[in-house]
Formats: sequence, C-alpha cells, structure tokens
Amino acid sequence: MDKIIGDIGKLLSNHIKTSKQNKNYVLNQQSPELIAATLELKKLLKKGFSNNNEILNFIKNYLKNTNHLSNPNYMGHQVAVPYDLSGIPELIHGTINNPSSLYEMGPAGATCEGFMINWMLDKVGWLKEKDYYNFNFKFGEASGILTHGGSVANLTALAAARSAICPKAWTQGNPNNIVVIGAKSAHYSISRALSILGLGSNSFLPVKVDQNEVLIISDLEDVFNKAIKKNLRVMCVVANACATSTGLYDPIVEMGDFCEKHKIWFHIDGAHGAAALVSKKNKSLLKGINKATSIIWDAHKMMRVPSLCTALLFKNFKHQALAFQQKGSYVFHEEEVVGMDSMPYTIECTKSALGTKFFWSLALKGERAIEKYIDYTFELAKTFYELLEKEEFFELPYRPESNILCFRYLKESKTNEFQKTLRYAIINRKKFYITSCEMNGLRYLRVVLLNPDTSKKELKNLIEEIKNVSKELFEI
Repeated sequence: MDKIIGDIGKLLSNHIKTSKQNKNYVLNQQSPELIAATLELKKLLKKGFSNNNEILNFIKNYLKNTNHLSNPNYMGHQVAVPYDLSGIPELIHGTINNPSSLYEMGPAGATCEGFMINWMLDKVGWLKEKDYYNFNFKFGEASGILTHGGSVANLTALAAARSAICPKAWTQGNPNNIVVIGAKSAHYSISRALSILGLGSNSFLPVKVDQNEVLIISDLEDVFNKAIKKNLRVMCVVANACATSTGLYDPIVEMGDFCEKHKIWFHIDGAHGAAALVSKKNKSLLKGINKATSIIWDAHKMMRVPSLCTALLFKNFKHQALAFQQKGSYVFHEEEVVGMDSMPYTIECTKSALGTKFFWSLALKGERAIEKYIDYTFELAKTFYELLEKEEFFELPYRPESNILCFRYLKESKTNEFQKTLRYAIINRKKFYITSCEMNGLRYLRVVLLNPDTSKKELKNLIEEIKNVSKELFEI
C-alpha cells in the first residue's frame, strides 16, 4: 500500500508541475466514448484492478483527460486553482469517512467547520467576542454552516427566509402571495430554489439592471411598491456580490438601507465576491454587508479550496435554527450532544469534512497569502482591461471590480454567434481556456483570472490568440 500511494503522489506532483510549466494542453477535449475506452471502464468494472500498474495507468489516462487548472492559460470558470497540497484533506476524508454533520461521527471535521465559520463571521463583522473557539451559537448572535456549494446554500437561505415570514409554511404549505425581489441578473440558483420550495420561479420579481447588469436602486423601490399594491408579501431581497457573469457588485449599502426601512430579509449572494472581505485593499466593495440577514460565500472559488465548500452565514442564529422544522430521534438529541451538530440546519444529512479542507487551504501558507492572492487576481483583471483598451476592435463594457472581465472582439464580425464560435475555436486549439456569457442581449468573451501563475505575459498571448483565431475563422 505504501508504494502505490507514493507512486500516485508522484503522478499527481508531475501533473501539477507540467501544468504550471505549460507543458501540456489546458484542455484536450475528447468524446466520452473515447475517454471511456481509454480508461477501460468496462473491463475494470468487471474484473477490477489486477495490479498496481493498472491503477497507475488509469490515473495517467484520467489526468490526460482533465481540464488543467494549474496551467497559467486557464482563465475559465469560477473554480479554484487549489494549492499543490490542497488534496490531502480529501485523502484523509476518503480514508476515515467521517461525516461532519454529526459531531460524534466526525469531531475533528466538525470542529474545523465551527472554527472557519467563526473566522468568516469575523470578516463580515458579526463575531462579537472574536473568539474563534466559541462553538456555541445562541439566538441573537451570528452563526453559520458549510454546505456543498452555493446552490444548496442559496436554497437553505431562502428556506430560512420563508420560515421567518411564514412560520407555518413547513407544515401547512406556502401562502400564494410570497415573492422575492432581486436583480434581473441574479444567479439561476435563486429562481431554482424558489421552484424547489414550491413558490415557483414566477415568485421572483426582477429589478431592472443597468447596461452592465448592476441593479438599479430606484427600480427596487418601484418593484416593491407594485408588489405591495397587489397584496404580495416580500420574503426577501437578494443582492449580487458579485454577479457571476460580470464580476460587478450590486449597490449593497443602498439595498441594505432599503431592507432596513421596510423590515425585509436581506440576502447577499457573495458566492464569488465575498472573498474581498479578506482584502484590506478590496473589502470596500462589500461596504454595507453587515446589513445582510444572510450571506453565502464560496470557499471553492477565491479561497483556493477544492470544490465544493460554501458557507451560509446568518446574522441571527434564530434564523438558522428555524429554517427546517423536523426531528429524527436517532440523530437529533438537542442538549445531550458534546460539541455541535450541523445536521439540524442543513439540507444534507451526511456531509463531508468541508471545514477541514477549508482550514487546510488557509493553513498551508497562512491567511496573508490568501489576501495577497485575491489582490493579485483583482489587479490582474485591471491589467487585462488596460491591455485591451490599447488594442483595436476590442469592446469593453466596464472596468472590472473583481477578477472577472467580459469583452468582445469585433474586427471580423460583430454578431453574437461569432463571439460564441470564436470562444469554441480558441478552446479547441487547446492553448487557452476561456468562457463566454450573454449580457443585455449581447454575447461576450469572458475571463475569470484565478490562476496565481497567470501573468501579463499570458494575457498578451491570449490577445494574440484571439486575433489569430478570429482571422482564421473569417478566412474560412
């Protein structure tokens, strides 16, 4: 066993090394049929691994057919480029298999989760005593849990908001006049959550956005007033911090003031952008976040934590405690437990040790390293913006606030379809990985600069790649 673990470690180490040195493609995309045949899935399922070489060959072929996030030319989706040793907690968890949702089933993992929740609450400004070792959440004080992803966290937050405005909804079902207000550009997980909760996606009332899909605060008041005239009850208001497509922040202070004025639940979807709280330089982007009732914050985006790991934070533990109203005598023992259980407050019954890998990623190089990383990637997006500004035929709708930037290349064609074709042609050449999105009816190329090894050099190379690929497409 020791030998195979050592050999696997060498394979993974070499994979990271060659990716960082740009010695392999970012993405060499094959068909699933070809990958299945290369991995010999049918044979191995039937007979199993017969020796260590078969295990190593499987891993080698698997790594060849992955998206190489450690390659500095990776500028794609909002998925963390983890530290080299970030996978160790996954190995530990996969070996001991301790779920952290019940303290007695995973004391160390549950403790790490509580510690990291306190760390995040402190960043928001909600941790009163600043004691990271205080694991006893109380009504009237802030609290939180870790979940497997932002979609689950948003669903849980909206379930809690529903419980606050309609305490009997859990047993008697939803009233037919409950609505949620947010920017037209809100993440799809919000309307999906409303449908799952039985409120229906039509219960989401969109607020107009500006040309860059940032919420227009004056229209928030208009949407609210129209809802009240129709005898609708506003369950909560949702803010983007930041928007997934553009990386721009909604006006948090003004939205928070609005919610305080009307005594409405204020939920901030900070899946990507809440990480700016770690940065002295950039935390002003989240000014007013303390006005929120609930916040989600993905650690698997900007905190360099392997997916998935999302925090859902509450200003008042009461809201966390009352989100779900079920009992299971075999797991819920209330005051009898040692430590803290998160199971009563989550959709997930069994949950991996999310707090462990979150803590590990910060502990590998320390909190200051994460701050420097966030500052670097945010600044890199501004650098890219300035490079594109000097070029002909690039259209830039906004100056970036985070590490996300949308742009169009218009020399050969101004159509939406061409931007999409251009993006696929770029990734099919395997040198770069970028994404695309639509904003106000226009299709844009989009980069998310997450790789700490990406530099001005790679950005300049991407610009040349875009020009060359566009010219080739036009000539075809």
